[in-house]
Amino acid sequence: MSAPLYLDHAATSPVRPEVLEAMAPFLTRAFGNPSSHHTVGETASAALEDARARVARVLGMRAGDVVFTAGGTEANNLAVKGIVLAALGRGGRHVITTPIEHESILESVGHLERFHAVQATLVPVDGAGRVDPGAVAAAIREDTALIAIGHANNEIGTIQDVAGIAAVAAAHRIPLHVDAVQSAGWLPLSGLGADAIALAGHKLGAPKGIGALAVRGRVPLEPLVHGGGQERGRRSGTENVAGAVALATALELAEGERAEAAARVGAQSARLIAAILTAVPTAHLTGDPERRLPGTASFTFAEVSGEAVLLELERRGVVSSSGSACAAGSDEPSHVLLACGIDPAIAQTAVRFTLGHAGLPGDGPERLAHLVADAVASVRS
Repeated sequence: MSAPLYLDHAATSPVRPEVLEAMAPFLTRAFGNPSSHHTVGETASAALEDARARVARVLGMRAGDVVFTAGGTEANNLAVKGIVLAALGRGGRHVITTPIEHESILESVGHLERFHAVQATLVPVDGAGRVDPGAVAAAIREDTALIAIGHANNEIGTIQDVAGIAAVAAAHRIPLHVDAVQSAGWLPLSGLGADAIALAGHKLGAPKGIGALAVRGRVPLEPLVHGGGQERGRRSGTENVAGAVALATALELAEGERAEAAARVGAQSARLIAAILTAVPTAHLTGDPERRLPGTASFTFAEVSGEAVLLELERRGVVSSSGSACAAGSDEPSHVLLACGIDPAIAQTAVRFTLGHAGLPGDGPERLAHLVADAVASVRS
């Protein structure tokens, strides 16, 4: 039996062989605690600081800005809670974000609302999931402590006008946090104008359990994890040296391939979208038809169950998803699609295909569209 065609890279990607090779020494012979003052510890410390500098270079930030975390969710929690909690003493009690953000952003904001009397404004999006920088500007108050925006949406792939939002934030001297978990490896991350950027290693070919928040030194940040003062006091706990090396390696590899992969995979996605819309008359593309992640193609299929289509596709050797893996097990329609104005019943028919840098084989888009049409027809019958 041939291996299934895996098209759920927005959920996670396999670990790259180069990454395994780079991290292996720090799981075996160079296993030291980077805080230990002996040769084994100093070897680990040097590797950790090298990884920090490498991540910073890709982001266009300083090495000292990079805080290694357990993943993208922790990085977003640290950015949202850490920046706002640090601002409370200066009267900052307002956060601006959008209703289509990842749960790690929205739940962090909800925590601040419940326990710290913070108020939030969710700037609406249009039918394609786009945020108007002008609407962000209109939402700013004197006590606004943070603007948090996803670079590109994990469900529909829409790319936001981060440059426009960054200009608004800078004009009002408000920190801007950008969730770049999905955009890393596909879009340029340097020069975004962000004060904080979140990454997750397992979207890039590093193992699960490693991520980073790069936050500029001028931005006050209250730590969420207290202890021995590691990561310059911003995230205590013995550092995951092997994971940091893995993240740095995966990010550099993805960045080196980015321009070529984005062009090639973007062209394949365009073919896939056109083929599915032709083969399945009831299919509707979600997200921005132009400004979208190169590897993301998401659809709704009216009058069928999205989960049933996914099962039929898996029977045909195609692994995909209905949306965010972080909402797995929920029977509720996607909050992203609802925010885009899609009817709840239609939102529950969603199917998302997300490609990695390898993309699809030569006639893959057309073959996949045929399998999708077959799966939808099987569910209807």
